[in-house]
Amino acid sequence: MKKSLFRVFVLAIVGVAFAAGPAFAADAGAAAYKLTSTLKVGGDGGWDFATLSADGRLLYVTRTTHTMALDVSTDKIVADIGGQQRSHGVALVPDAGRGFISDGKGASVVIFDLKTNATIGKVAASDDADSIIYDPASERVLVFCGDAHQMVAIAPDVNPAGGQAAATIDLGGSPEFAVADGNGKVYVNIADKDEVAVVDTKAMKVVARWPTGPGRRPTGMSMDRATRRLFVGCRNNKLIVMNADDGKIVADFPIGAFVDATAFYNGLALASCGDGTLTIIREVSADKFELAQVVKTELGARTMAVDARSGTVYLPTADLTFPVPSASGQPPRPKPVAGTFRILVVSSRQGPAPAR
Repeated sequence: MKKSLFRVFVLAIVGVAFAAGPAFAADAGAAAYKLTSTLKVGGDGGWDFATLSADGRLLYVTRTTHTMALDVSTDKIVADIGGQQRSHGVALVPDAGRGFISDGKGASVVIFDLKTNATIGKVAASDDADSIIYDPASERVLVFCGDAHQMVAIAPDVNPAGGQAAATIDLGGSPEFAVADGNGKVYVNIADKDEVAVVDTKAMKVVARWPTGPGRRPTGMSMDRATRRLFVGCRNNKLIVMNADDGKIVADFPIGAFVDATAFYNGLALASCGDGTLTIIREVSADKFELAQVVKTELGARTMAVDARSGTVYLPTADLTFPVPSASGQPPRPKPVAGTFRILVVSSRQGPAPAR
């Protein structure tokens, strides 16, 4: 997430702090989710993306210069991986026994061992290496570099001491987040172009560009692979539902301010917003959606990870302070209060839903 976007965040959450608005509207229909607990983590540094292991046990959260691995069943930190200058995201590749951390300031990807959590090396990426995912179709770790306007593909078994990227693609704009369909297509939010770029990861090239319609500055991205619907969170307080085959806008919904992540679980699409709201929409059919619930979380809880087995949502946040704007009038980044970092746990009161 870029510094310039944090300026919008400051204005948005300050406004919410003083005047509760539509983002805190009552739930639509029977409420299924609520904030159930808080995992107190502490430590220094900000945070960005959160990534949950496939078994739902370990939550990896980047903390600017280091990355924490938290056992969510015991509320214990099991590892603190250092060596980053400005960490953003984590991709896990269990078959290779490795994890990959994007380091924006270092323009690189840090590689660590999934068993020992020890850093084993790094590979050069490009400027502002930000979001990062694993694409099973191409068997590549993909890192999206905002300032460089590039997608960098890295083999999971790359030599961590001097190895190079397998491919680099010009995306034609500033990427935010991406999702893979598992069949050779990756969909990337291009924030400064208000579009989704479609990448063929077998040919390693952009094959389509689709406007996000009423959505502006797309950030969060997720997908229902069964119905082939994309869920695009946009900074003008909209969640866009897009057909992944032709780019058609299927639906759009109002959401809170400063969305930074979306997720899909068992017929529900979720959008986590920095103003302290989690909007949930229900997929009635591939082309019909309805508002299910708006859960009140906490200011700053803009990213999330969702347990694919239970639907439990984990949202990082901390107490925030707001420095006085400079003479130029540009609002500075909010600062997390030392020692207050925590993970909010939002759970379904109805328990895990049956697999779809």
